[in-house]
Amino acid sequence: MNSRFGHLQININKGNLPYYRDLFAFLEWPTVYEGDGMLGVGGKVDDSLWFLEVANGASNDYDGAGVNHIGIAVSTQAEVDQAVAYLAGKGIESLFETPRHRPDFASSETETYYQVMFKSPDNILFEIVYTGPKQ
Repeated sequence: MNSRFGHLQININKGNLPYYRDLFAFLEWPTVYEGDGMLGVGGKVDDSLWFLEVANGASNDYDGAGVNHIGIAVSTQAEVDQAVAYLAGKGIESLFETPRHRPDFASSETETYYQVMFKSPDNILFEIVYTGPKQ
């Protein structure tokens, strides 16, 4: 079977659509659809994230069963720092003492795992991460 990741639907409060539109525009993900309380942003190989209006009042608990966070990979450590500046400019708090290097997640002593973590207004946890040679 030749399978790959296709898409992920994320339920949000409709009023927060501009947050996701701005975030993914900053991350240079193209908008593939916008309308009717829905935003679709595309990745690099026909993969996509879809933000849709919630159907009920249940809340997200990223430490409970289900998805913990959405990781967005970038090409350089400097891009993580650019994301930190973007988030700070929007008043979005970095979580878990990030940005920081995580040697416990690096594949070798010459590699790094450098991340920033934050949550959206809908309590969705995101990570922007660089993995690769120390820079």
